[in-house]
Amino acid sequence: MITKKLGLLLMALALVAAACGDDANPTTVAPATTATTAAPDTTAGATTTEAPTTTEDPMGDWPTEVVFGFIPSERGEELVNDIQPFMDFLSAELDVEFNGVVTADYNGLVVAMGTGQADFGAFGPFGYVQAKDQFPDIEVMIQSIRFGSDLYHGQWFTNDPSLCDAPPVVGAIENVDGVPTIKDPTEVAALQVGWAFGDSGLEPELLDDGTPVEPGLACNADLESVVGKTIAFTSATSTSGAVFPQLQLLNLGIDIESDIEYNYLESHDNAVSAVYNGDADIGLSFDDARRNLRRDNPDVGSKVIVFNITDDIPNDVVAVRGDLPQSFKDAVFDAIQAFLDTEEGDLILDEIYGWTDIRRATESDFDVVREAAAKLGVTSD
Repeated sequence: MITKKLGLLLMALALVAAACGDDANPTTVAPATTATTAAPDTTAGATTTEAPTTTEDPMGDWPTEVVFGFIPSERGEELVNDIQPFMDFLSAELDVEFNGVVTADYNGLVVAMGTGQADFGAFGPFGYVQAKDQFPDIEVMIQSIRFGSDLYHGQWFTNDPSLCDAPPVVGAIENVDGVPTIKDPTEVAALQVGWAFGDSGLEPELLDDGTPVEPGLACNADLESVVGKTIAFTSATSTSGAVFPQLQLLNLGIDIESDIEYNYLESHDNAVSAVYNGDADIGLSFDDARRNLRRDNPDVGSKVIVFNITDDIPNDVVAVRGDLPQSFKDAVFDAIQAFLDTEEGDLILDEIYGWTDIRRATESDFDVVREAAAKLGVTSD
């Protein structure tokens, strides 16, 4: 049975997929309050009456079901399958029905949260900033951590090694004193294609059938080399897949309307696939989105070459409706942390978003995103 709240969301938005619940009751219950008043002591000589006492159930105002929205970072059907065990864990841990949905784009999730159709949402940093601007009651709750870092980049990649200043090498690019610098792939925060965690730490990755995943190649190339090329951006509101990269071009005096050809392909996977298949010369994604294609294309790391990165960007977040009880928001944070501490949770959240840890988010961390969007002139629809 589709829950009442989830049913409303499905009618309001075009969703890729949604999880179904069983409770058709309203989504919140009244606070449970028990008042106990002692009867007056009528024993001879009694001179006092015990004052009334009131106890409140701290979980009494929790919702009975919530909707947790996700924006595609991979193919929609795969993401739906990946998030279901996550939702099942939260439901069991908190005794609240968690329904996971994947919206067609970030704007659908923004509207859903702003109108109360969704309660939690996993956003990229720009998506969160735009959501907060439109609906001030939305709060940032969780910031993701990847291998100890709360920052990431947009990465520029190509299928044309002739763009490189020197032949590509096995490596990854990190900003060192503001300069994109090639480093050993084991020395950067983002887990690189061709690598996985084993018993002794990072080691070359083998697929389940024993096929080796080719390690990712990197080179240095000037961004002026993109002029005249076809570029695959993710979406106009993607922080790493469009906003920060386009700001780089703007700062170099490159006009995306006249100096390049481009398409918005709506997901990071699609941008990597377009370059891998030769449908675009250059693409953008978060680092290192090539890993999402490695199972079907174990040579993606050698065919798709990273040649530059953006400035540092604060990691993606989970936002929450501000009017939910604070005790519930705290419990959800703790439950997500607990899920990450399980072997299954570690694998699933790595597969979905590359998370290895979380922390409490701070609103001021996203000022740099607001400044980038303002300079570029990108606003919400």
